[in-house]
Amino acid sequence: MARVLTFEAAWDDDVGLWWAQCTGPEGIVTEAPTVEMLRERLREIVPDYLSAVGLPTGEITIDLVVKVTDTVKAA
Repeated sequence: MARVLTFEAAWDDDVGLWWAQCTGPEGIVTEAPTVEMLRERLREIVPDYLSAVGLPTGEITIDLVVKVTDTVKAA
C-alpha cells in the first residue's frame, strides 16, 4: 500500500508563486510558479526528502489540495 502525503497549496500574491506545505509531521514545504510545476517539484523532492531523513520511501501518493479564493465586488 502506498504511503499518502497530503499537501495544502495556495497562491501567494506577494511573491507571485504557488506554495505547498505537507499537513503531516514531515514538514515539507516548496513553491513553484504554476500548479503543474508545483506537482512536478513535489514528485522530485518528496522521495529525496524522505530518503534523506531516513523515512521509508517505497510507493508514495502525493495528495495535493489546492485552495483558490476569488474576491469580487458585488454591484
